[in-house]
Amino acid sequence: MSTSSDLRTSRRSATATTPHGVPGWLIALLAVASGMTVANLYYAQPLLSTLGGVFHTGTATTGALITLTQVGYVIGMLFLVPLGDRLEKRNLVTALLAVTALALLAAGLATSFPMLLIASLVSGSTSVVAQILVPFAASLAPDHARGRIVGRVMSGLLTGILLSRTLSSLVSDLAGWRTVFLGSAALMAVLAVALRAALPKHPPTTTIPYHHVLRSTARLVRTHPSLLRRGLYQAAMFGAFSAFWTTVSFVLTGPVFHYSAVGVGVFALVGAAGAAIAPFAGHWADRGLVRPLTGVAFVVAAVSFALAGFGGHSVILLALAAILVDMAVQATLILGQHTVYQLDPAARARLNSAFIAMFFAGGAVGSQLGSVVYHAWGWSALTAFGAVLPLLALLYWLTEGRRTMPGPATEA
Repeated sequence: MSTSSDLRTSRRSATATTPHGVPGWLIALLAVASGMTVANLYYAQPLLSTLGGVFHTGTATTGALITLTQVGYVIGMLFLVPLGDRLEKRNLVTALLAVTALALLAAGLATSFPMLLIASLVSGSTSVVAQILVPFAASLAPDHARGRIVGRVMSGLLTGILLSRTLSSLVSDLAGWRTVFLGSAALMAVLAVALRAALPKHPPTTTIPYHHVLRSTARLVRTHPSLLRRGLYQAAMFGAFSAFWTTVSFVLTGPVFHYSAVGVGVFALVGAAGAAIAPFAGHWADRGLVRPLTGVAFVVAAVSFALAGFGGHSVILLALAAILVDMAVQATLILGQHTVYQLDPAARARLNSAFIAMFFAGGAVGSQLGSVVYHAWGWSALTAFGAVLPLLALLYWLTEGRRTMPGPATEA
């Protein structure tokens, strides 16, 4: 049976079991897979002190592990994710997960810090599987339910980001840091087999050569103003998100709260509550509410940092701020992807590549500047910095036109 026939058959079968055309178990699998793969980027963050002691490296050198993992992810976004339009997606996902498993195995068995750095660079590059699965889900979904389905998959991805630090802290405390990487390697291997068996075949949407695929990705940013706009929106929001989560651990372990590293990891569980907004954001996007709710999310993010500013002596206010900032960031992400995926159905992987690359660049800048601001001027200055980013996005949002997008949603 041909590839296109397989895809039509899978879609007819899905439609027979669910109103939106995609089986619930497949949506759940894509959500879990997205969360498990993106979590690989964050496992090392609570382990830096331990790793520095094991490999006898200084703070700055040990911190390069996180930087290199993020650099690997950007490399993967730019050079691997666009292949989602050029290659059969099931084969691509399986191959990337196999490499990820091997890289994490090498990290867990590392006998030197350079070996750990190289393994982290490779695993960071191939953990972009999550950014192939999200547009995959969008391609499987019918137009009227695309926002809801993407929202559910993204809730899994965002939960993986938020829970990864907690899981890493607890596992390391119970069984050692190597178990974190070795355990994730085993999970990636299992995930590769599961996705290979479960995903329908999905043919390439373009046959142009690879170097033309890369060139066309850059061209999409120029030809689709909405892509650049939503990328800048999300860069500002993820910058605020990263500034908050990079520095709140210093507040929690400081003289006011005296939290342990595990305590900080448990606090991160609070932020996971914000992932619950993702399916609702997808539903709102399907109803054409992208633009107004984007503005609301910017306001909520700014308010959350105001609450955090008063939370220097109140863990309840800090927790409330964490939930609100996570909800706002996740809402704009789902709304943004809903807009971006409508721009060119044949180029969803490349559109997602450009969008997420901008998004993570903003996160890296926010994390770095947030650390500088906090260590120079304290928590109050950090919360002011965090509030400024969504307010700048709000000012940019006020310049936005109301041109109608393809499909039910208006441009945002």
